[in-house]
Amino acid sequence: MNNEQPSVFLDTHIWIWLINGDNRLENTSALDLINNAVKKSSVYISIISVWEIGILEAKGRIIIQGGCLDWVKKALSIPGFRLVSLTPEIALESSNLPGVFNGDPADRMIVASALSLNSILVTADKEIIAYGNKHLLKVSTV
Repeated sequence: MNNEQPSVFLDTHIWIWLINGDNRLENTSALDLINNAVKKSSVYISIISVWEIGILEAKGRIIIQGGCLDWVKKALSIPGFRLVSLTPEIALESSNLPGVFNGDPADRMIVASALSLNSILVTADKEIIAYGNKHLLKVSTV
């Protein structure tokens, strides 16, 4: 029996909440899962999340003190966090996800990335949660 801690993949909003200390993560099983994965250096962030944060800041939907690039660099320097590149395999898988999934390219690439690593995707996104419950995607909800 394999009791090894699974890797964890953070949806963009979860990464923001975690780094900014948002109370929506307090006392959740998702936070416990993340904290355990940090110890094994197995918390993954997609490069597409970096892009999404830049878009959110450019549109004024989030305000980042000190600027987006500085925030991202600090957030990625935390021990236990690993950046996942967008590979041709992930890009193609994102366009061929099984079943019906939303058309948001960032969501599709994050889901495909989590699937490629066989990671648990931590999210509060209701569409991703519903998709995960119907397909092979493992999700942890907040």
